[in-house]
Amino acid sequence: MLLLSFYLTLGALAGILAGLFGIGGGLIIVPVLLYSFSFQEISPAVVTHLAIGTSLASIAVTASSSMIAHLRQSLLSWRQFVGLVVGVVLGSGLGGWLATFIGGEWLIRSFGVFAMVMAAQMMICKAKSSVGHVAGQLPGFSRQVTYGGVIGSISAIFGIGGGTLTVPALRWHNVSMQQAVTIAATCSFPLATVGAISYGWHGWGHKGLPEWSTGYVYWPALLGINATSIWFAKLGAKFAHQLPEDKLQLAFAAVLFMVGIDFLLFT
Repeated sequence: MLLLSFYLTLGALAGILAGLFGIGGGLIIVPVLLYSFSFQEISPAVVTHLAIGTSLASIAVTASSSMIAHLRQSLLSWRQFVGLVVGVVLGSGLGGWLATFIGGEWLIRSFGVFAMVMAAQMMICKAKSSVGHVAGQLPGFSRQVTYGGVIGSISAIFGIGGGTLTVPALRWHNVSMQQAVTIAATCSFPLATVGAISYGWHGWGHKGLPEWSTGYVYWPALLGINATSIWFAKLGAKFAHQLPEDKLQLAFAAVLFMVGIDFLLFT
């Protein structure tokens, strides 16, 4: 019962973040699941990959709600960034496969550094936008596919929804924060779906997995998280279109920085 309450609370927090920042919630879900699975004494040989695979599976559900909520409140059409969608689908499948060859401790340490670099990147983008740059345009189709492939691969390896990379990349092109979050939330759904399938497939039959697992996807955590995340994602998306853009970007950078510290301290 205690674990169920824990997963329900985690889902609510992840949902708010998914809707607010378009990040899919994985930045919070992965480190918390790492602590939770270690407390449950799940084998260290699978704990990191199990946390990442479960995170991606939960993001797939949460992102569907966040995506719909964002698209309803935005004038942006998904056809304007279809190249990114194509890229993240291809990249996430590749990333899920590559992650099976990477040690869990290396994944944790690498992501700690990665998240802090992304936080710094967001601050650079804020400084760049504050010196009078005009509103930018989305990159062309071929560049979108390239961006999407890189974003999908890295996001699937680390179990995040893609917004961590998508938002800074689009902000670098001076795309508004609200539009960047909308695009990130939309891309998170196909990215997480393909990534979760990849983790489930490649983790199938691995020794050390707990009961109620399908490969590297742990169903008790997945169901508990999604019971609340899908509803709170809508609330987060509503706030994202009401908050001032500069404060939203600062909050996004702060979340990335804190998660980076958390990942580094975990190991």
